[in-house]
Amino acid sequence: HLLLFLLFLGPFNCFASYSRATELFYSLNEGLPAGVLIGSLARDLRLPTAVGQHPAASQPPLSFTLASRGLGGQYVQLDNHSGDLHTSAVEIDREALCMESSEATIIGGEAAVSFSLPSSESCLLLLDVLVLPQEYFRLVKVKIAIRDVNDNAPHFPVPHICLSVPENSPVNTRLAIEHPALDPDVGTNSVQTYRLQENYGVFTLDVEENESGERTPYLIVMGALDRETQEEYVTVIVAEDGGTPPLVGSATLTIGISDINDNCPQFDDSQLNITLYGNSSLGSHVATACAVDLDLGSNAQITYSYSQKVSQPSRELFHLDESTGTITLSSKIDGDTPRHHRLIILGNGPGCIPAVITVLVTIIKVMMRPPEVVPRFIANEVEGVVYLKELEPINTPIAFFTIKDPDEKYKVNCYLDGDGPFRLSPYKPYNNEYLLETTKPLDYETQQLYEISVVAWNSEGFHVNKIIKVQILDDNDNSPVFSQQLIELSIEENNVPNAFLTKLHATDADSGERGWVSYFLGPDAPSYFALDKTTGVLTVSTQLDREEKEKYRYTVKAVDSGFPPRESIATVTITVLDKNDNSPRFINKDFSFFVPENFPGFGEIGVISVTDADAGQNGWVALSVLNGSDIFVIDTGKGVLRAKVSLDREQQSSYVLWIEAVDGGDPALSSTAKITILLLDINDNPPLVLFPQSNMSYLLVLPSTLPGSPITEVYAVDKDTGMNAVIAYSIIGRRGPRPESFSIDPKTGNITLEESLMQNDYGLYRLLVKVSDHGYPEPLHSTVMVNLFVNDTVSNESYIESLLRREPDISIEEKQPQISIEPTHKKIEPASCMPTLIALSVISLGSIALVTGMGIYICLRKGKKHHRADENLEVQIPLNGRINLHMLEKKPVEISNI
Repeated sequence: HLLLFLLFLGPFNCFASYSRATELFYSLNEGLPAGVLIGSLARDLRLPTAVGQHPAASQPPLSFTLASRGLGGQYVQLDNHSGDLHTSAVEIDREALCMESSEATIIGGEAAVSFSLPSSESCLLLLDVLVLPQEYFRLVKVKIAIRDVNDNAPHFPVPHICLSVPENSPVNTRLAIEHPALDPDVGTNSVQTYRLQENYGVFTLDVEENESGERTPYLIVMGALDRETQEEYVTVIVAEDGGTPPLVGSATLTIGISDINDNCPQFDDSQLNITLYGNSSLGSHVATACAVDLDLGSNAQITYSYSQKVSQPSRELFHLDESTGTITLSSKIDGDTPRHHRLIILGNGPGCIPAVITVLVTIIKVMMRPPEVVPRFIANEVEGVVYLKELEPINTPIAFFTIKDPDEKYKVNCYLDGDGPFRLSPYKPYNNEYLLETTKPLDYETQQLYEISVVAWNSEGFHVNKIIKVQILDDNDNSPVFSQQLIELSIEENNVPNAFLTKLHATDADSGERGWVSYFLGPDAPSYFALDKTTGVLTVSTQLDREEKEKYRYTVKAVDSGFPPRESIATVTITVLDKNDNSPRFINKDFSFFVPENFPGFGEIGVISVTDADAGQNGWVALSVLNGSDIFVIDTGKGVLRAKVSLDREQQSSYVLWIEAVDGGDPALSSTAKITILLLDINDNPPLVLFPQSNMSYLLVLPSTLPGSPITEVYAVDKDTGMNAVIAYSIIGRRGPRPESFSIDPKTGNITLEESLMQNDYGLYRLLVKVSDHGYPEPLHSTVMVNLFVNDTVSNESYIESLLRREPDISIEEKQPQISIEPTHKKIEPASCMPTLIALSVISLGSIALVTGMGIYICLRKGKKHHRADENLEVQIPLNGRINLHMLEKKPVEISNI
């Protein structure tokens, strides 16, 4: 649409558009968040919406549009209506956008965004913005300069920089350090300075800046260098930028001191004195002249030569090796050979003045032929070395020696010179024949090589030595030996698998394969121990538990590689050290103790048994009461539970305590147990009579009451339990017109009328009831007075009360109530059934006749006494029911048969 619109405008409009081209310049820091205002195009272009002018109502509103929605849109956000330009969600990174090239352009469809670098520090973002409608049309070129911030630290392209400095470098020598530090930031945010963490007092750094602004560090020598004293310096070079705060980067700098030829050969001595016998053989070693040069490589190469002052005869008699400086006899010494020779030897180094040493050789001339020693070896001999096995027996022959005098005019004697188990003796019956043999067993482990001399001398004192070397051959005659026969180890339990225990070490004095030792576990070793055959490293493959097993004891073997192999045995003991990995453990999760009530304070209730499988302090257990500590205490050492006070079952019948056991480990472990204390009842409470409440209360009993009718009850309770709370009722005292007319149920306490009441039975009856429990060892009891007034009505209450106030004259009956706690079952014999049935039939007929007569009698009297009964009958008492004691106090009661 925009393209069609521009085509429609025609050439004249294009000319106007070009004439209205405008350029705006903004700047902002890199790395800003989204929504930061860069600039307002409408305000900066002074368009009507920005300067308070309003376009005509018929004109469309201003519109701002990027000429192309290329990649530039990801960095800026343009408000199409207000012309405000903000940063977008894509963070601007100057180092990523602005390359080191002078100009870089990002193409996205049409060229819309470009990055140009007019200088090393500038970074511009170019945008083309179209302003519409046509009346305000213009093409605005927006330039946004991206300012650098110090968001990059200097870094070296390589972590390790090496630099070589000749040791003869003068002070102030400057050497450029390759691979300077790089910093993508520009200006003062780029690398500004370099420094050394350690300069050793002989180095410093300087920085040079070239025309393009690049800074290069230079190493400056500040002191004398000597490779022979120190050949290398290792330090750290630090690059620092100029930001606030400054950022740094570092690399390792190794300064190697290269060698120069600043040292010359030197001899340790200036003169050697050598004596040489005239009968020395050709090639005999005379002396060695050795010089030393402290330089390296080719600078330290030394060659040896004779000085020009050495005579030609001496040069021909003695040969000098140019490389080693060794002097050997090169010609045979005869009678014309001079006795003294002065050999001046030069040690030549490159570019050096030769070192000089003088060798004085004195030749001792021999005027006669020496004796001859001719050996004939019996034992194995190779190039003058005799080989004997160490297990050879005593008197093993080694060699025969024949002693001769070439001149046959001197007597020659012979003897053995040197230490060792050898003997040289004349071999009879021959003259000048000698036998060399052993005198003791040979031991390779004691000494492997002997050097002995067979010396022959004649009567003129001339000596000849024949050197014999005897090499002892090893046999497998030694078993491996452990450094310790008893290896005592310790390890903490709960170790990691394959934990290292120790490294066994055994030595074998034999040589070669015979001395190679391998290690093996004994048959008594548990399978979870492992022993490396070669190294002797002993490990355990599993976790050890001290509580399961604390001590391990088994054997290990060291076996050599001889034939047959020899072995030795050592014992390994391992002690597993304790860790606090076990909580205290009660023998029961729940403890129950039965304690009689009224138990004395601090008496022993019971013992709480607790164990801890750990050892030492980890196994020490302290007990404490978590709840109820104001009543109960526990002996930490013995676990004895005690009560501080006497306990009363009637106040509380049981207690539940929680006991905590804490061990002495660090950190400590704990466990708890539940303690239930049940109080056993003691007969310490007599029965409590709840009804009647007073000895002064009374009850009206009508004379018409039928025998067997319940009259009232005595109700009592006992706070004790069990047999101590089983109550029995009995009448122990009676007073009245006919006291035996009333009886009491020993179980329920119900009082019933036993006989019919006659005219003469009217009056006050007083029954002394004993309420007794079945406690052990002695039952407890209470008494109560039950007052019954037999009459048709109560006409004078004050008279009855006066009778109640009198002290009753009642004799006490000692008969104890008999209560069967458990019902008894009797077997009824079949033969007794018939008489019983006959008796029950007769009683039933008589009862029917009696009830019929009494019913007729009651009906006749009912009309006459109906009004009187309404006045006197105040309370009806239900049989065996609970009674309101307050209503019954001193109230007459009439009992009628229903």
